[in-house]
Amino acid sequence: MTVLSDYHDFLGRHWETGSVCNHWAYQGFKAPHTGRPFSEALLQGISGGIVMAYFSFAYEGYDPQARLLTRNTFDPLDHLLERLGVVQHLRQTPDPKRAARYLQEELENGLPPIVWADYFSLPYNALPHDEGMWAMFPLVVYGYDKAAGQAWIADRARAPLHVTLGELAASRERVKVHKHRLLTLEHPDLAKLQSAVRMGITDTIRLFTEAPPKGTRKNFGFAAYHWWIELLTKPKARLSWEREFPAGTKMLSGLRWAFEDINTFGKDGYAERDLYADFLDEASLLLNKAGLRQAAVLFRDSAQAWERLSTALLPDETPLLGEMRRLLLERHRIFLEQEDGALERMREIDARLAEIRVQAAEDFPLDAAGVDAFRQNLAAHVRRVLDIEIEAVAALQDAVA
Repeated sequence: MTVLSDYHDFLGRHWETGSVCNHWAYQGFKAPHTGRPFSEALLQGISGGIVMAYFSFAYEGYDPQARLLTRNTFDPLDHLLERLGVVQHLRQTPDPKRAARYLQEELENGLPPIVWADYFSLPYNALPHDEGMWAMFPLVVYGYDKAAGQAWIADRARAPLHVTLGELAASRERVKVHKHRLLTLEHPDLAKLQSAVRMGITDTIRLFTEAPPKGTRKNFGFAAYHWWIELLTKPKARLSWEREFPAGTKMLSGLRWAFEDINTFGKDGYAERDLYADFLDEASLLLNKAGLRQAAVLFRDSAQAWERLSTALLPDETPLLGEMRRLLLERHRIFLEQEDGALERMREIDARLAEIRVQAAEDFPLDAAGVDAFRQNLAAHVRRVLDIEIEAVAALQDAVA
């Protein structure tokens, strides 16, 4: 048995920055400006910070999706580690037995390695197996017991997670490019910390105001807000909500995906604007720029506007939608806290969500006029977020000018 019995680091919420946060916290690495472990807020900001992006997808056999990106997804982990001059030790093999040996060796050396595993294959996520759905995300493994057939994992939750060794192996080999990938990290180069913070802030400003490194400009930054508003308010527009998310299960799906992207997918609410504000507070200390604190205040205002937008997506005024919102938040909360019976309750919630989908198909709770008013209200909330973030990004630009 190789279990790091002194492992108590469950601070991270996002797969990438959260795993690095936990990995470094266990090793005792401290940030010079706080004397405490590197915060996930600082790591998020350095990795590229936040963004707004809007996409919609419609795959055959699945309900359509309205997806929002709230953080920079352009190679954030690579940028984080490169900017901080981190020496990386990467080990990867197609052989599952050798992969298990690599993992045990790192644990025996006193390090909890970061490994990539399929989100849909890990049983504690309580997701049904689907050959068409996979997503490889990093997480921390801090125990591996061959006799008991069990592994100990830190993955977004505030408490330990456990899987069988077979479940861990199967999740690690689901996608070839990340198959049995394992990473350990050395200490960040503190001499590069200030420049890393500046580069992260520059990334955020560019993603809001300029064309993205990849993809269509209208999908990102301020342009994405305008585009989403257009799709909500102009029924004849290509990819409009009238066309892509008409009343019924399609509209319900669009609302649910957007809500979860704001509140629960690798985060704990508010489109991560409050987390980014925490980063800016730290950055103001590191760069000695008081203006970053004013930008932080504005991003906290934005966080509240995002919360109001997410409530408008699934409001109590429409009881079926309000019930869905409460169930999704409860599911997320009990996963994070890992309360007794969490897995069973998550499955119960999923069963009720499936019933809500059937109800929406049979008798959607809004008529045509109600649907139009609903979309107009959503657009007004999106405009409010946009207005605040235009001011916030301007304050950010002024602070680092």
